[in-house]
Amino acid sequence: MKFQPIFNAQKRPVLIAGPCSAETESQVLTTAHGLKDLGIDLFRAGIWKPRTRPGAFEGIGAQGLPWLKRVKQETGLKVTTEVATAQHVYECLKYGIDVFWIGARTTVNPFSVQEIADAMAGTDIPVIVKNPVNPDYKLWVGAIERLYKAGIRNIAAIHRGFSTYGDSKYRNVPRWQMAIDLMQEFPDLEVICDISHICGRRDILAETAQKAFDLNFDGLMIEVHPTPDEAWSDAAQQITPVQFGELVSSLIRRDINSNDPDYLASVETIRRQIDDFDEEIIHLIAQRMQLVREIGYVKKDKNIAIFQPERWRALADACRRRAEKRELSHDFVELFLEAIHQEGISQQERIMNDGVQTTAPSSDLWEHD
Repeated sequence: MKFQPIFNAQKRPVLIAGPCSAETESQVLTTAHGLKDLGIDLFRAGIWKPRTRPGAFEGIGAQGLPWLKRVKQETGLKVTTEVATAQHVYECLKYGIDVFWIGARTTVNPFSVQEIADAMAGTDIPVIVKNPVNPDYKLWVGAIERLYKAGIRNIAAIHRGFSTYGDSKYRNVPRWQMAIDLMQEFPDLEVICDISHICGRRDILAETAQKAFDLNFDGLMIEVHPTPDEAWSDAAQQITPVQFGELVSSLIRRDINSNDPDYLASVETIRRQIDDFDEEIIHLIAQRMQLVREIGYVKKDKNIAIFQPERWRALADACRRRAEKRELSHDFVELFLEAIHQEGISQQERIMNDGVQTTAPSSDLWEHD
């Protein structure tokens, strides 16, 4: 797929800003006027708001579209809103909405995405596709593909994090690697980071925005409201136009590359060392899995279950303690443990199902379970 850019991200970061929800005409226009001189590329406001549970504010509906039209007329800003059905598309086309975005709860449903794609066929309206609620890379790419097959070429992606069960400092856990994978697979696809939905709270917006810049995202989507604490939806994650300006001005935009000889020489030397370590890591993991397979043969011979909960808990806790002493991040360690765990189970399952029994050594070093 070959995409046409919606924004000119080569000159500066793309900035998309505006309230989570369009609540009143006054609120929308006040926000837009507060942002018009702050260099934003697109004014956002949700008209239809799919909510997780009934009873929450679900958007003002089509009556908010004339408010966005006034934003264009009074400020000159381009506008965007979320579409989730074909009818939403038709309504937005009537009012000249410049860019559509497809939300996380819609991206997760191929039938809904296809309905939108069919409704947009023959138009040249740019579309931004948010990642699905769950960390499903193929669903994200599939939604983009459906729009592309409908003839849409001005497509961008929005990374807004993923729902998770359990405690996290984020509202939606970033899982940055999935967005990085998208950038690598589609290098001409603009990828914007929705820091508001990732954070869910305004006190960590700046650090998350800088992280996005450090990872070379093309820009940011940030929710802005004239009186955030009084917002009808997602109050905790919204900021005022003044705070928006301060946040953006505090960020450091990194260069993609450098021709500086000292930089190139230093990085090349360090990268060679990293390559050597990577080779050694793979070798050690392969050795570890050989021990896991040998224990699998013993378990098969003695008719013992693969998973041994107490053993795994002790092993995982010990690994976490070692990692903490070496300043490895909690998220990385959990991903590492999960990967090691699953690979060990897979290795022993193959032995249990059709492996040939052999004599295993007595050592239980790093027993998988």
